[in-house]
Amino acid sequence: MSRRCEITGKGVLSGNNVSHANNKTRRRFLPNLQQSSMLSDILGVNVTMRLCTRAIRTVEHNGGIDAFLLGTPNRQLPEEAQVVKRRILRSQAKRLASA
Repeated sequence: MSRRCEITGKGVLSGNNVSHANNKTRRRFLPNLQQSSMLSDILGVNVTMRLCTRAIRTVEHNGGIDAFLLGTPNRQLPEEAQVVKRRILRSQAKRLASA
């Protein structure tokens, strides 16, 4: 399992620890990833994704996972998020066709 946010694509960064004596040793900056389960109104099920906390806040600010994915262009979404977006679009089209 990679250390990468499934919506923003935020991943591991690298840098230096700098001591008081100005010694530099390499270190890794890990994103704050959380296993998040969000209810999709269109699909009617919980969508479980591994998201950074900033992405969770952004999704909630935009009105949920459905509104966020439908309002974001595909070129800005990683492949995992595009798969969920296609599921939402298919379910939405099916619901409109039956109504």
